[in-house]
Amino acid sequence: MIPEEIEDYCELHSSREVSFLSDLNRETHLTQVYPRMISGPLQGTFLRFICHMINPRNILEIGTFTGYSAINLALGSSGMVHTIEVNSELEQIIRKYLRLAHLENKVILHFGDALTILPGLKETWDLVYIDADKPNYRAYYQMVLPNLRPGGWIIADNALWDGKVLDSRTSDKETLGIIEFNEFVSNDPRVENLLLPVRDGLMLIRKKEVYTE
Repeated sequence: MIPEEIEDYCELHSSREVSFLSDLNRETHLTQVYPRMISGPLQGTFLRFICHMINPRNILEIGTFTGYSAINLALGSSGMVHTIEVNSELEQIIRKYLRLAHLENKVILHFGDALTILPGLKETWDLVYIDADKPNYRAYYQMVLPNLRPGGWIIADNALWDGKVLDSRTSDKETLGIIEFNEFVSNDPRVENLLLPVRDGLMLIRKKEVYTE
């Protein structure tokens, strides 16, 4: 969504990637079929900064991919990160970089279908980051919101889906999943939300401390 030269300028004038994140970024682009799924330096730093600001104790991530965002979430927090990834073939690269970041004891990996795993996680979440299959965004949101503390945060990636959310005639299930999610959140009286045109769109959602029907 942002011109490449502007994104390059932003990266040039932001804190540099630490070496293990730079190596993870490079290895992801060399080994993965869809490397653009990685959060990348700007978004990773944004997530880390958010954690520094709100200091969440319990963080949930839905959609680990190669671990770039999970590492940034853990680096910015003094608490624990639970992260769910459907593709178990990514375990080796995720654990490799968790070791390099010395975060093996701060990040708990769950492999499998998030819709099956989530009911078994009984923690109260301070921050939830959603970056998984788009048709299930609304389902993930509805499953985690009851366990999000009042005043807690949800961040959902790809909320603009490369601008495809503007196509009201689309039949693409991923685009429809994002459109449905955005509409549902925007009309949910339990939360307040802000859709930011950062990278591919970040939906920031804050659960209200007090909600009366």
